[in-house]
Amino acid sequence: MGRPETIGVVGLWHLGSVVAASWAELGHRVVGIDRAARVVAQLGSGRAPIFEPELDSLIKANIDRGRLSFTSDLRVVADADVLFIAFDTPVDGEDRLELAELDATIHGAAPHLKDGAVVVVSSQVPVGTCDRWRRELRRDRGRAAVELVYSPENLRLGEALGCYLHPDRIVIGAEDAVALERVRTLFTPMKAPFVTMSLASAEMAKHAVNSFLATSVSFINEVATLCELTGADVLSVGEALKSDPRIGPRAFLAAGLGFAGGTLARDIQVLREAGRTGRVVTPLLEIVLDVNRRRTTLVAQRLLDRYGKLTGLGVGVLGLTYKAGTSTLRRSVALEVIETLCGAGAMVRAFDPKADLTELDGPAGFEVVVDAYEAARGASALVILTEWPEFAWLDFDRIRALMAEPVIIDGKNLLASLRLGERGFTYSGIGR
Repeated sequence: MGRPETIGVVGLWHLGSVVAASWAELGHRVVGIDRAARVVAQLGSGRAPIFEPELDSLIKANIDRGRLSFTSDLRVVADADVLFIAFDTPVDGEDRLELAELDATIHGAAPHLKDGAVVVVSSQVPVGTCDRWRRELRRDRGRAAVELVYSPENLRLGEALGCYLHPDRIVIGAEDAVALERVRTLFTPMKAPFVTMSLASAEMAKHAVNSFLATSVSFINEVATLCELTGADVLSVGEALKSDPRIGPRAFLAAGLGFAGGTLARDIQVLREAGRTGRVVTPLLEIVLDVNRRRTTLVAQRLLDRYGKLTGLGVGVLGLTYKAGTSTLRRSVALEVIETLCGAGAMVRAFDPKADLTELDGPAGFEVVVDAYEAARGASALVILTEWPEFAWLDFDRIRALMAEPVIIDGKNLLASLRLGERGFTYSGIGR
């Protein structure tokens, strides 16, 4: 590793907490910055604002080593050799990125940055944003002594530290060769291949990757629907697809209830907006979103097909979080499904082992219970909405005895191997 740098990280939710802890672990002096005093205090005590495996212990270890500290004072960026912009960029109700806080941070930091500092944007931003910020930094400072590069995040909730410290590749977008080489040198200890390009190309690459993944999800969900109509099994079909070397074993081909808003959808919205601005139609992207929107009604439709109505129907739900391995409820598909059920009059009781219920925007609208068995008690259906592995280890004989009707709808195909139909359940997965 080269000489230790002084690194600032602005924005301290999931991405920023991981970035700050990771660079401290790699031996640098890191200051995390966030305007929320509560978040700063929590991190200062060694606790991240969101559950991520091993993150708390990494934060605490590096605080104890004197490498990692946190503050709400943006002026400390004056000491930074490298400043990471690491907000989890918010989106509106239509999954469109909102940049107000990031814009304010760039302009607020500009007067304090020292000559020779490099700003590394890792937050999700629409194509064209980094070039605008680069020009504005130079304008605000009155000289060109600060550079900006884009290195998009590639984290997966529940696997974030491994993704960041041991990436498959590192994308760097830059307009200045010296800044590019500085950032490349900084990332070299991660021992991953570099893919370098312009700022706009790096931003577009991020949009394109996520839109491709979203297309894969909608594709396999369409295939799943056809599997149900024809008697095919989407698990077998997916296995065959992944065995084709042109597709690969890590392809996004798990049928389910669709991708969550605020993640893959935000990139599709950026590309759609770019098309609208340039008067170019993007029909494929429209279809990907339309297929995805319809998936959240699938559970309600199955219950209607069986019971004729949802009013007063008791439904147990297992899983609330965005995915297994995290505590966040932000833009969770599970909550969208529950909202549909409750809106139709169902009475929902739900359990999740890690959900941060403080993230709920207002009253839940459903009852949160202490364990999976309470969720199943008296229910006419039990619905799996998050793929927590411990749900496969439950005592299903006990669950069957607790339920009013032994009906399980498995939105993740998590229980497919348990042969619950042979144990007295009416079991339905996705695409099977």
